[in-house]
Amino acid sequence: MKFEDKIIYQIYPKSFNDSNSDGVGDLQGIIDKIPYLKQLNIDMIWFNPFFISPQNDNGYDISDYYHIDSRFGTMVDFEELVSRLKAIGIEVMLDMVFNHTSTEHDWFQKALNGDPKYLDYYYVRDPKPDGSPPTNWQSKFGGSAWEPFGETGKYYLHLYDPTQADLDWHNPAVREEMSKVVNFWRGKGVKGFRFDVINVIGKDVQLIDAPENSDGKFLYTDKKIVHQYLRELNQTSFGQDPDAVTVGEMSSTSIENCVEYTLAERNELSMVFTFHHLKVDYKHGNKWSTTPFNFMNLKTILNDWQLGMTAGHGWNALFWNNHDQPRALNRFGDPIHYREKSSEMLATTIHLLRGTPFIYMGEEIGMSNPQYEKLSDYNDVETKNAYAELLENGNSPAEALTIIQAKSRDNSRTPMQWNQSKYAGFSTQTPWLMPTNQAIVNVENELANGEIFNYYQGLIRLRKTHPIISMGDYAPLLLNNTRVFAYQRILKNQRLIVLNNFYGKETIVSLPEFNGTVSTIINNYPINTALTTSVTLAPYQSVAFLVN
Repeated sequence: MKFEDKIIYQIYPKSFNDSNSDGVGDLQGIIDKIPYLKQLNIDMIWFNPFFISPQNDNGYDISDYYHIDSRFGTMVDFEELVSRLKAIGIEVMLDMVFNHTSTEHDWFQKALNGDPKYLDYYYVRDPKPDGSPPTNWQSKFGGSAWEPFGETGKYYLHLYDPTQADLDWHNPAVREEMSKVVNFWRGKGVKGFRFDVINVIGKDVQLIDAPENSDGKFLYTDKKIVHQYLRELNQTSFGQDPDAVTVGEMSSTSIENCVEYTLAERNELSMVFTFHHLKVDYKHGNKWSTTPFNFMNLKTILNDWQLGMTAGHGWNALFWNNHDQPRALNRFGDPIHYREKSSEMLATTIHLLRGTPFIYMGEEIGMSNPQYEKLSDYNDVETKNAYAELLENGNSPAEALTIIQAKSRDNSRTPMQWNQSKYAGFSTQTPWLMPTNQAIVNVENELANGEIFNYYQGLIRLRKTHPIISMGDYAPLLLNNTRVFAYQRILKNQRLIVLNNFYGKETIVSLPEFNGTVSTIINNYPINTALTTSVTLAPYQSVAFLVN
């Protein structure tokens, strides 16, 4: 099966299922839930990192790329997981965090001790003449991107948390190390690799200040040399597997670059994650704000990327949710009045676009953000830093809490809700993050009485039975409609017409006349909706018509 045909499911291991009652999810817990994963009928699972880590950024601060962190299990557990999944036709995708390592990594510690070989693994620089950091770059987690390098008087670069030191990819030895890591896990049967923030690995040799009033991202993002690094990594590792699936997480990227990253003949990556569509509820571009999402901006961004990637023969990873995003249901749907219908509408919108769909654990049962009431309920380092900055910028504690309730990464990291028990069936002990609405939303109830899981199964079946979904081109429809995101997929003489009402009110759309035999292939309402020049859509209705 080609990557265009696959459905990929994301598991955040820390929050999926706890088998040993320590409050943290683990590999054996995932193994216990394989029957559930088989029932959903996905093709590959992307696992967030479970390598050895001090967990300052929940595993994205890796101190050993080759071993399983004991809190998640052992290599024997991992090998059993791969084998058991393969037996039911599910492949494994691992998360490769190659922009940075933990400062506890042996390489960084050797660098701190003055080993010249490992000093060249990182961006270690002298301060400016006045003693200030080498540049004015800001960390994406807040504060300076430079931290004192031990007692040396120098600084090291960290675009993220101070415990995540950026690797210097200009050094061939670093690139060779990264290739070795990929090849080690290929040897364990891994077929997929997700590369974390991979388009920021191409900093310049000489680092300079960002211009005044600039965030400076252009100084280290999407540099041309990233393409060279990816081609080299491809050739020396995963590119040797004809059925490998790779996805790059691209920060502040462009359509043009993403076409290049994913164009088959360039031998870089299979697909890319981009985030422009998930910033339409940022006030003045600021994530830490509360404002309703801008639907017309959302439409424009999705449409532009679909057209651009189609024209350039690039390939998108399609998603609403992941471990770094609040639940899409809260952002773009209605978890109170139309939980089922808006969940299904959002799923339809993404799954029928051109690209490979990703399902984040829990979205297939309609999970939403937790109802946390105090800062101490949160775990995420970015959230706690943001809360402090919000207070410094004049927000009251209540205002700051409201903002992090909407935007914290912990919104998606709460435990998978298996049943309505105190800890949601995730654990018998207090979890590392608490669930809050498992009495309403849980797998047990959903499989017995719900409709969202079945709807996801239906979308997955469609991709496997209608080539137009995986192979068809994209064309826009009703671009000026302020309530409905509509589009066409086109393959030879066949058309797929997709209508998605993003609001909790009935709306009527006017369509051109489509000639041919029409069949409804999916509808999230049990009503007969015909493809005519005037279609009435119920609140959060999604319907797709195949025209032959």
